[in-house]
Amino acid sequence: MFKTGIGYDVHCLVKGRKLVLGGVPIAHDKGLDGHSDADVVLHAICDALLGALGQGDIGEHFPNTDQRFHNIASIELLETVYLLVGKMGYVIENIDTVILAQEPKINSYKSAMKTAIAKVLQIDEGCVNIKATTTEGLGALGRKEGIAAYATVLLRKRRRKKT
Repeated sequence: MFKTGIGYDVHCLVKGRKLVLGGVPIAHDKGLDGHSDADVVLHAICDALLGALGQGDIGEHFPNTDQRFHNIASIELLETVYLLVGKMGYVIENIDTVILAQEPKINSYKSAMKTAIAKVLQIDEGCVNIKATTTEGLGALGRKEGIAAYATVLLRKRRRKKT
């Protein structure tokens, strides 16, 4: 049995914060504003996984009103969601993401993001895809006010071992 999920996240860029995308620090003069480290890539993946499981969204599991999650690295949130995937009897077949950012340029960071995500989710790096695009200067993202990400996932029900 297969299940699919889609996730989306967006955060504003602000001075005084580190930029982290896909669990990787990115050289930039601004970072994403949020309760956690605001890693939109990992938040979108978490939402896609939770959606595929029928388990709500990241805000329900890690509310911004809970101080335990203040400034938490989103890689830790992804680890928690991954444990839920396994607990519910699923394995991750693949993840596809797209980052929408006018800047910074993402290309040189994609490999490190794939490695970080695959490591946490205990899957082959070939099962993780990272794409990036601009909005051609249109809208808030085009004006460099923020960064967004979409993610899709495919889960497969783990086969029971014969006894």
